[in-house]
Amino acid sequence: MPIPRVHLPQPLAVGDEVTLPEAAAHHLVRVLRLGPGAPLRLFNGAGGEYAAVLTAVDKRRARARLQAFDPREVELPFRVVLAQAVSRGDRMDLTLQKAVELGVAAIVPLRSARSAPLPTGERLARRLAHWRGIVVSACEQCGRNRLPEVAAPIDLDAWLAQPPDGTRLVLDPEAGRPLRSVSLAAGALTLLVGPEGGLDGDELARAGRAGCVPVGLGPRILRTETAALVALAQLQLLRGEGGDAP
Repeated sequence: MPIPRVHLPQPLAVGDEVTLPEAAAHHLVRVLRLGPGAPLRLFNGAGGEYAAVLTAVDKRRARARLQAFDPREVELPFRVVLAQAVSRGDRMDLTLQKAVELGVAAIVPLRSARSAPLPTGERLARRLAHWRGIVVSACEQCGRNRLPEVAAPIDLDAWLAQPPDGTRLVLDPEAGRPLRSVSLAAGALTLLVGPEGGLDGDELARAGRAGCVPVGLGPRILRTETAALVALAQLQLLRGEGGDAP
C-alpha cells in the first residue's frame, strides 16, 4: 500500500510531534487500520514533505513524529491558472480535482451568463471551503506538496479587467485555430473555460477585447469539465516537461 500523505496546515520541522487533523486521523486509524509505527508523509503546502511515523492513536486522535525532510517537487515547470465558469454540482468538483492532478497553480471560479448560480453569505463561504477541501485531498492523492489557490468567485467582467497572469487563452468551439497550433511564449498561462452551454457571444467578444486568445479543441463539442481537462493536458504536451515552448 502506498504511504499515506496528510496535509497539515501549520509550520513543520524535523523532530516535531504533531496531532493530525481529526478527519485524517479517522481515515488512518478507522479506515486504513494503521497503528503506532506506521509510516506517513506530511506536508503543509509550502513545498517539500516530511517522512513521519505514527506515534499514538485512539478512536478520534492520532499523533505523528516528523523524522526527515524531503525537498521533492512535482510542480509543472510553468504556471497555469484555470479561470473556470462555475458549473453545476459534481461537475465543478470533478474539474477542480482533476485540474489539481494536472498541475494548475491557481483556480478562479467565475460567474458568467450561463454559469451555475452561487449562494451568498455563509453558504458561499461553505462552498468555497468545500472546493478548497477538494484541492487538499487531490494534492494528498497525487503527490503535490504545494496547494493551488482557489480564489473567491468573481464576475467574468471584473476578472477580465484585472491585469493578466501571463498569456490568456479562452476556449471557443467556433475558434478557427486549435490550441495545438498556437505559439505559446514562455511564461505563465491562463485558461478561461465557460460553463455548460459555454460563454455567450458577447462574453467571448469581451474576452477577445481583453486580450484572450480564442482556441478550439477539435470538431466535437466537449462538456465543460471535459474541455478544461483536455486543454490542460494539451498545454502540458505543448510546453513539455522542460517548459520550452514548441
